[in-house]
Amino acid sequence: MIEIIFATHSTSLDNERRLASGHADTPLSPLGQRQAESLGERYRDAPIAAVFCSDLQRSFRTAELAFADRDIPIIRDARLRECDYGVFTRQPSKVVDGERPKRLTEPFPAGESYVQVAARVRSLLQEMVEPYTGQRIMIIGHRATQYALEHWLNGIPLEEAVVAPFQWQPGWTYRLVGVPAPS
Repeated sequence: MIEIIFATHSTSLDNERRLASGHADTPLSPLGQRQAESLGERYRDAPIAAVFCSDLQRSFRTAELAFADRDIPIIRDARLRECDYGVFTRQPSKVVDGERPKRLTEPFPAGESYVQVAARVRSLLQEMVEPYTGQRIMIIGHRATQYALEHWLNGIPLEEAVVAPFQWQPGWTYRLVGVPAPS
C-alpha cells in the first residue's frame, strides 16, 4: 500500500484572472508562492519519500517552494498535467467548466478528453507500485489529476468526478493498493 497525499498547485496568475490554463505554462502569483511555502509548513514533519508534480511551472514551483529545505526528490512528470483544453486554453474558467461534461470521451478541440487524462495518470500510478510500496508520497497536480485519482483510487465514476463541484482543501489522502484496473 502507498499513501498518497494529493495537493493542487498553488494559485497561478491565470487562476487569479479566472482563466483555465490547461497546458499553458502560467507562473504562480505572489499569493501562490506564499501558499506553496505554507504547504511545506503543513508537511514539515511528515515522512515523504518523493514528491511527484507535473512539468508545468505552477505545479513544480509549488513543489520546489514547499520542499526547498528538505531532502525529498521532486519528480516532474508530464502525465500529471492538467487536461489539454486545446482551443479553450486560457479561456474564462466558466466557459471551460461548461464544456467539462461534453469532454469525458470527446476531446476538447485540438486537445484531449478526460478519459485520456485518466489513462496517463493510471500509467504513472502503475509505475509507483513497486518502488514506493509501504511509503508515503505526495502528488502536486491539477483538477484533472484529482478527477483521475478519485476515479482510480476511490472508485468514483469519471463522469461524476469531472462534473462534481470542486472544493479546495489543504490536501486529500488516497491509498494505492495494487494497480487500478482500467475501466
